[in-house]
Amino acid sequence: MDSTATIIFIIAAFALGALVILKRDTMPPRLRRFFAISAIAFIAFSFFLIVYAFFTMGAE
Repeated sequence: MDSTATIIFIIAAFALGALVILKRDTMPPRLRRFFAISAIAFIAFSFFLIVYAFFTMGAE
């Protein structure tokens, strides 16, 4: 299995989370809430992908 897309998604999810944390003072409240909720969802899904990759590591 090619894990390039998974690695790119994980990096992008954590970068979005860092961007929301670093720029929270300059964003409008409604936009900040939307980005925070989406960043939490993306980071949670990326943790799932990491755990799934560890469980299926020897199956190839």
